[in-house]
Amino acid sequence: METWIVGGQRTPFVKSFTHYKNFSTQFLMTSALSALVNKFKLQNKVLGDVALGAVINSSTKWALARESMLDSGLSPYTPAVFIQRACGTGLEATGHIANKIKLNQIEWGIAGGVDTNSDMPLMFSEPLRQLFLKLRTQKTFIDKLKTLTHLKVRDLKPLLPGVQEARTGLSMGEHCEKMVQAWHISREEQDKLAFVSHQNAVKAVLEGFHQDLICEVAGLVADSTPRADTTLEKLAQLKTAFDKTPAGSLTAGNSSPLSDGASAVLLSNEARCRQENLTPLAAFKDWEVAAIDFVGGDGLLMAPTVAVSRLLARNHLSLQDFDYYEIHEAFAGQVLCTLKAWQDDAYAKKYLGRERALGAIDLTKMNVKGGSVALGHPFAATGARIVASLAKMLHQDKQAKRGLISICTAGGMGVAAILERI
Repeated sequence: METWIVGGQRTPFVKSFTHYKNFSTQFLMTSALSALVNKFKLQNKVLGDVALGAVINSSTKWALARESMLDSGLSPYTPAVFIQRACGTGLEATGHIANKIKLNQIEWGIAGGVDTNSDMPLMFSEPLRQLFLKLRTQKTFIDKLKTLTHLKVRDLKPLLPGVQEARTGLSMGEHCEKMVQAWHISREEQDKLAFVSHQNAVKAVLEGFHQDLICEVAGLVADSTPRADTTLEKLAQLKTAFDKTPAGSLTAGNSSPLSDGASAVLLSNEARCRQENLTPLAAFKDWEVAAIDFVGGDGLLMAPTVAVSRLLARNHLSLQDFDYYEIHEAFAGQVLCTLKAWQDDAYAKKYLGRERALGAIDLTKMNVKGGSVALGHPFAATGARIVASLAKMLHQDKQAKRGLISICTAGGMGVAAILERI
């Protein structure tokens, strides 16, 4: 049984600590979910399941998926589950719902994700946490005061969630610097890809492509990050962000910006689409996840090369059998490393189990409506954003057959998917 993509909705993606600085993760997720419910007239409908996720999430929002669903307008008899696979969360959630539909466990469902650095939870230092826990066990006021005498000023410093890899202590950007140096990717190549990403995004905005995919939130109706005034000269003037030595090449301009936003996509089988009079855009054909040994020396963000290779093999396709490529731009350098690895025979033998490389792709077919460098990257929201956009592109292009999605994640993992035109 096929899984069909009916459509998606997302909030405008904005730079962190700006427009959404007073909004919670749950508010943004509910906004995108409610917009999807309204768009497809799902009020009080009972769906098979709703899978939502977030990378940055407080323990106080442990029921984020269920709570967002309850405020969305769907029937309270609709279940919801929280899913997380770092930056691949949105696509992971989509695959989760797609699989349940293919197995005939459910007829339809919603997948999505949200992240906002503006609602980042604060954590206590370990000594302060232990002190608070001990306070709860004290019976008398005097005992509580005695416990508080052990409080030290230095213990009051809050701990912010970081983007460092726990096993290496390096940030994703620092890891990507190692990758681009190993693959000999120049600063100029990265800036050019970032420039094209902005140009494609701005063109798509002017064409109105994103308009029916974005819902209004607090007066905003469009993403805040695409830059029409970006030039290669301006990008070249930016200072490096992670490696301050002359070898550094990643900048704020050729990296995805810290962003806030949420997205959701509706999936269904054919019978339910007919019953509800829904027009599907594309089929969610197949998907794959993979991981690499980044601690042992593999590039942290290279796992999508493996996921894509497995996906192609299982579906008897070549890398060139696609009309559109949606390759998540965590960093322009990461995309370029992936493209170069797919063309390397030695890499194919060592990591992909192939005698020959997958080959090159037509870059004019990649991220044609803008990538994450231009549109922004609210970690868990990116996957559903891409699924909805690619499905719309395939539906509009009567000559197209299929599109490929590739997303890198923290922890040395990757998620990939194939969408086909119906």
